[in-house]
Amino acid sequence: MLNARPAIAGACIFVLAACGKQDEAPRIAGGDARVGKQLVEQYQCGSCHAIPDVPAARGTTGPGLDGFGRRSYIAGRFPNNADALTRWLVNPPAMKPGTLMRDLGVSQDDARHMAAFMYTLR
Repeated sequence: MLNARPAIAGACIFVLAACGKQDEAPRIAGGDARVGKQLVEQYQCGSCHAIPDVPAARGTTGPGLDGFGRRSYIAGRFPNNADALTRWLVNPPAMKPGTLMRDLGVSQDDARHMAAFMYTLR
């Protein structure tokens, strides 16, 4: 009978290594989280959303963004991935007609930076 311990140990190491990756914010091509935080403040996202690490962001109209980087969906409908999030930030009503989130005129570049910041909210 083969000794299964080395295989089990290897599998455990693999699983533990994968678990650590979940705590890392996804990388957004062309996105800088520091710039994104400044843009979130500039676009006054905190007037509707409570956002950690943004002192003036205490809005209650929209959902709080604490833990956003761990959420499965955007607006309860779209998979939480970089492409969907940047499209959402650029023009929310185009993706979900009737949403209360307005089109703020966010450019594609600004949306990438903002998405990079939002994924740090874990």
